[in-house]
Amino acid sequence: MWVVSNTYYVAGEERAAKVNDLFARIARRYDLLNDLQSFGLHRNWKHRVVNLANVQHHDKALDLCCGTGDISFALAAKGAETVGLDFSQEMLAVAQKRGNPQHGANPAFIQGDAQKLPFPDASFDIVTMGYGLRNLASWEQGLEEMTRVAKPGGRILVLDFGKPANSLWRTAYFTHLKMSVPLIGLLFCGNASAYAYILESLKHYPAQKGVEAHMHKMGLARIQTINILGGAMAINFAQKPTSSGR
Repeated sequence: MWVVSNTYYVAGEERAAKVNDLFARIARRYDLLNDLQSFGLHRNWKHRVVNLANVQHHDKALDLCCGTGDISFALAAKGAETVGLDFSQEMLAVAQKRGNPQHGANPAFIQGDAQKLPFPDASFDIVTMGYGLRNLASWEQGLEEMTRVAKPGGRILVLDFGKPANSLWRTAYFTHLKMSVPLIGLLFCGNASAYAYILESLKHYPAQKGVEAHMHKMGLARIQTINILGGAMAINFAQKPTSSGR
């Protein structure tokens, strides 16, 4: 039986170093492997996030755990003044190579910690995070930082792996993450354990329901959970309340 042991998931303070090492190893093949494991669908899901963000003229957007910049570039293409932030310098290097220096819509990319953002309160109209909240040592702190830097009325969006409610589909999906995805990682990246990490991290993450519950606890407004592929993926959406509470 094809089983890959986890070497990247750890809890606590060592989490950041392990995750950084993981993404440093796979940065050059990250986009290819995302296309292979999702059959290219991840691009549609990211564009759905951007459409839900409802970019307006002069909006300022922050894309956290931006990776190679898919969401950052899409927000910028819609007209938002966009900053992409990631912990991994290797991932940012790939993102920066994708930009056109003569294209005014390029995002600005900076290295930073999504749990300790280097921005003042109420700085952005849109704050997104694609496939990053699950990787933080404290996903709650990450969500709270997203909210802190959002302006009143600002849109907050999280895209990540989910946990399907249907038990049969959840079992089939988790089997895919356990068997097929690490095999793809081994064949195309030479590293199965890096992709075995996805399932291990998902087991320790409350997924869409937990994020939604925490959004309610934080007092956010217009909370929505959009399930994709029967809940295998999900987008959590909320707005920071205005001073009037609406």
